[in-house]
Amino acid sequence: MMITTMAQSCQQPIIFPLSNPSKLVEATPEQIINWTQGRAIIATGSPFASVNYQDTSYVIPQCNNSYIFPGLGLGTIACGAKHVSNEMLMATSLCLANASPLANTGKGSLLPAITDIAELSKKMAFDVAKVAIEQGHALNICDQQLNAALDANFWRPKYRDYRRVTI
Repeated sequence: MMITTMAQSCQQPIIFPLSNPSKLVEATPEQIINWTQGRAIIATGSPFASVNYQDTSYVIPQCNNSYIFPGLGLGTIACGAKHVSNEMLMATSLCLANASPLANTGKGSLLPAITDIAELSKKMAFDVAKVAIEQGHALNICDQQLNAALDANFWRPKYRDYRRVTI
């Protein structure tokens, strides 16, 4: 099996079974953790519950559109970029990698908590816009203008108050 072979030559194999829906996943997180004796770094494309293995609970992060695209889109819109470059995409990946609890502390989840996504998206958007400006894909605006544009374009759910009316 490919995953056990990876685990034989790598202390922490990175396995991303990203297929959607979960019934089509290449391997379940529970299988991967068992096959690697709990050493694999896992993120999936579908939601999965935590996995318990040898008295340790492994939180399984869902690594999909929710982490990269909000920051990429916000940064592109805020600076008025006319093109999305590979370097702009790399800026999102680096920002996400730098926010990884596992990478920073050696413990916890691979991805930051979903509750931190708003702040992470703003940081990511700033980084994306700076790259776009440096590459000439957007107008050259200062950090203060960029932050104002990020705030102005940041989506916040605002719902009207509704009341029941009978007819």
